[in-house]
Amino acid sequence: MIAAHDLSPAELAALLHFHADAGVDWLVEDSPLDRFAEFAAARPARPAARQENSAPTRQMEGGPERRTDAPQRQAADRAAPTRAAPPAPAVQQNVAVPDEQAVAAARFAAESARSLPELKTALEGFSGCNLKNSARNTVFTQGDPASAIMVIGPMPDADDDREGLPFAGKSGLLLDRMLAAIGLERSGIMLGNVVPWRPPGNRPPTQAEMDICRPFIERQIALAEPKHLLLLGNLTARFFFGGTGTIHTLRGQWRDVAAGHLVLPALASLHPQELLNAPASKSLAWQDLLAFQAKVSEG
Repeated sequence: MIAAHDLSPAELAALLHFHADAGVDWLVEDSPLDRFAEFAAARPARPAARQENSAPTRQMEGGPERRTDAPQRQAADRAAPTRAAPPAPAVQQNVAVPDEQAVAAARFAAESARSLPELKTALEGFSGCNLKNSARNTVFTQGDPASAIMVIGPMPDADDDREGLPFAGKSGLLLDRMLAAIGLERSGIMLGNVVPWRPPGNRPPTQAEMDICRPFIERQIALAEPKHLLLLGNLTARFFFGGTGTIHTLRGQWRDVAAGHLVLPALASLHPQELLNAPASKSLAWQDLLAFQAKVSEG
């Protein structure tokens, strides 16, 4: 087995990213340690140590030494002030999500940006969300703001995180074919995600993590000024529409979404990854795409 100190910085970084992709959040020792066996081995020696420390006499020059100052010592011990036990060290808990101050900082950073490039720089420099610590890249909105169309997914997956682009990999290829079927292409629209950093192991982001990312995605929408939104996936639909409904109850219905000073019509549909997992749902997604195409044509 290759030791960590034998790896170059680039190789070590690649190894850490591999563990992050696999969902590993904590590292352990190279070999297992049996703490129970250590405790059991040390236990027999404790009574002997206590007896040795509490012996009333000492052996000196082959005979016992008589303690003649015992009464004086007892009186001095009673007169001595009692020392309070030192307080136990506080246990530092690992807080996994940002607090309200981090949400406020995200809102300030997002609202301070006056253009999409400025917002991208602010997002890349923002360190208030724990998801950024395990992600390789900050996945920012990509495409043509002049298109007036924006497609938003939930969060980057492993391919997105690796490439630093939204909708990469197999799901991105399927999305390209879906868009081509209604006369659109990737380079001619805007593509983005609710959360710009991939959560470890592709787990769903928590509510607090989505709260801190909300100012950034809403600012992206406000700066891009699209006229129509296509929301892909269950998490994305809930994020913008609210409630606890599933994508099958939220899809196919045009609803208004507020982002900054804008109120935009939005349509929810199934995410390409959901279609890869359940190809039978492609007919539902096709109905949504036709409805989206008709709405865009009206505009």
